[in-house]
Amino acid sequence: MGKGKRALQAYKSTDFIEQVRDADGLVILDQKQQQQHPFKAAPPTSSSLLLLSEAASEKEQQQLLQTASLAKGEKKGQQTAVSEIPAGVLSSSLSPPPSSTVSANTGAAASPPVAAESTSANKNDDSTPSSSELEAVPSFILVTTYLSYLMLIVFAHLRDFFGKLVSPENYVQLREQNGYAPMVSDFESLWTRRLYGRIRDCFNRPITGVAGGHVTLLERVSHDFNRSFEFTGRVRETLNLASYNYLGFAQSHGPCADKVEQAIRANGLTHGSTRAEAGRTRQLVETEEMVARFVGAEAALIVSMGYATNALNIPALVSKGCLILSDELNHSSLVSGARLSGATIRVFEHNNARSLERELRRSISQGQPRTHRPWKKILVVVEGLYSMEGETCCLPEIVELRRRYGFYLFVDEAHSIGALGKRGRGVCDYFGVDPREVDVLMGTFTKSFGAAGGYIAGSRALIDYMRLHSHSAVYAEAMSVPVLAQVSSSMRMIMGEDREHALEGQQRLDQLAINTRYFARRLREMGFMTMGDPGSPVIPLLLFSPAKIPAFSRECLRRNIAVVVVSYPATPIITGRVRFCVSASHTREDLDYALEQVSEIGDLLMLKFHKNAVMAAATESSVAGAVAGAVAGAVATVGGIQQPMKLE
Repeated sequence: MGKGKRALQAYKSTDFIEQVRDADGLVILDQKQQQQHPFKAAPPTSSSLLLLSEAASEKEQQQLLQTASLAKGEKKGQQTAVSEIPAGVLSSSLSPPPSSTVSANTGAAASPPVAAESTSANKNDDSTPSSSELEAVPSFILVTTYLSYLMLIVFAHLRDFFGKLVSPENYVQLREQNGYAPMVSDFESLWTRRLYGRIRDCFNRPITGVAGGHVTLLERVSHDFNRSFEFTGRVRETLNLASYNYLGFAQSHGPCADKVEQAIRANGLTHGSTRAEAGRTRQLVETEEMVARFVGAEAALIVSMGYATNALNIPALVSKGCLILSDELNHSSLVSGARLSGATIRVFEHNNARSLERELRRSISQGQPRTHRPWKKILVVVEGLYSMEGETCCLPEIVELRRRYGFYLFVDEAHSIGALGKRGRGVCDYFGVDPREVDVLMGTFTKSFGAAGGYIAGSRALIDYMRLHSHSAVYAEAMSVPVLAQVSSSMRMIMGEDREHALEGQQRLDQLAINTRYFARRLREMGFMTMGDPGSPVIPLLLFSPAKIPAFSRECLRRNIAVVVVSYPATPIITGRVRFCVSASHTREDLDYALEQVSEIGDLLMLKFHKNAVMAAATESSVAGAVAGAVAGAVATVGGIQQPMKLE
C-alpha cells in the first residue's frame, strides 16, 4: 500500500470517531484519552497512525487504528451514543437536523438527501431570527431607527442647500464646468458625503502582517472630520473577528507556507499569460483536478479572481432569450454577471422555495415577454451560505424543484466551501445532497483556504465549453504560482491526502464547528438578537440604529477587537448589523474575551433586546427543575427509596 493510500485510510478511519461532547461541542475525555484523541492532540509533523508497516494486512491496520482512537477499556464494537452529542458535533459541517447516528462512509454522496420538511424546520431554529422575532423587537427601537435615518437625510439636504449658498467653492465638483456635466451629481453622492463620511473611520482600516486569529492595525487619526487620515506611527494588536479566515490557513508559517515557498523556488511567481496561451501549467491542471474531486464534480475551471468567477462566467452560461431567477439577497458579483449576460432577470424572495416555485410557474406558463416563446434556458442562482445573514440556502427544496421543472441550478459556495459539510465540502455535504444534482458549483479560495481566486465546477462538457467561451479563461491572467500552491496544499490537508498532516484538516473543521456553535449560543444567552443557521462561521448581530453602528465598531476597537459593521445599502435599512467571522484559529480564551467585551458594549448601547426573555426562560426552567426535583423526591420517599434519585 502506497504512502498516499495509507494517509487517506488513516484520515477516513478517524473522520467520524464518535465521542461524547459537552454543550459547547468539546469532547469529554480523560487524561489518557486526550493523549490518544487525534483531533485534540494531533502530532505537529507526522502521525503515528501513518507509520503502519506496509506488510501489515488491512485487518491488522484497522485494529491498530481502532486501538489508537477509541478509549481504553471500551469493548470491541461498542459505540458512544451520538444522541448525547449536542447540535454542534464533529465539524462545522454537520447536517442541520440532529442525527441519531453518524455515518462512516466518506463518499461524495454518503448521506441520504434531507427532506424538505427537515430543512424548513431547521430554518425555524432559534438561531435564525424570523419575522415574528423581528416583530418582537420593541416598537420604540424600530420607530427610532426609521426616524434616525430620516433626520440624517433631512439634515444632509439642509447642509447641502446652505453650503452651496455660503461656500460654493466646496461644491464645484458637483456643478457643470466648461460645458462638462459633473461625473457624480450631488444627490447621488449625498449618502457618501453626508452619511458614510461621518463614520468613515470604521471602514478600510489599514493592517500589517498576517490576518490570522489576531491582526495588527496601523493607527490613524483625522483632523478634518474623516475627509483625510494620517498615520500616528503606532500599531495595535487586535483580536480578528473580521476576516474570512474560517479554517485558519492564512498563515506565514506552517506546512502550507512551506509548500508555497517551494513552489516559488521551482516555478517562479507567475507565467505572465492567460491560460489560453502560455498559462496552462501542470500545477494548474493538477489543482483543477483536485478541486473537481473535492467538490464531487467531473471537472473544474480555476479563475484568478473571486468576483470575476461570477461576473465573467454567468454571461457564458446564459444570454438573451434566457431567464435568470435570482435570490433577492444574492451577492453583487452574481448580480453583475446576470446583468452582463443580457438574460431576463427575475427575483424571488430570499431563501423561499415557494416564492421560487411561483416565479417558475408564472415564467414557464407565460414564456418570454411580448413573443411568449419558450425560454431557451432557465437558470436559478442562489448562494450556499449568505454572508450578510449567515443563512444556508434551502438546497434540498430547490433540488426537488429542479427535478420537477427542469431548470439549471447555479450555487455560489464562496462562503460555504471548506466551512460547511462533514468533510468541509460545502452546502451539498451539509445537506447530504449529491453534487451531481447541482449543474454549476461555484466557490472561492479566499475564505477557507487562505488564498485568492475561485472556481467553476460541473460536468466535463460544461467545463470544456467554459474554457473556450468564458472571458475569465480566455482573457484573464492565469492564477499565480504561490496562490495555486496555497490552494492545493490547504485542500490536500482538508482531504487528508497530505501524508504528514493527514489529521490536521479534520481537526480544523472540528475546531471551527466548536467555535461557531459556542460563540453564537453565548451571544443568544446574553440576550442579543443574532442571525444565521447553526454551524455558520458568519454570525451577524443586529444593531438597528444608525448611531449604534459606528459606536459599536469604535468601542470594539477601543477594546482591541476588530469587527465589520454593515448598514444600508448593503443590508435593509432597518437591520444594520455587526458581522462576526469566527475562525478555527481562535482559542476559547479569544472567544471568551470577545464575548465579555461584547456583553459590556451591549449593555452600554442597550443592544440586548432579548435579555428579559432569556431571563424569564431561565427562571421558568429553574422553577420547573425545582418542581420536578420536589416531585421526584416525594415519589422516592413514598417508594421507600433510601438513596438519592438522579434526574436525567
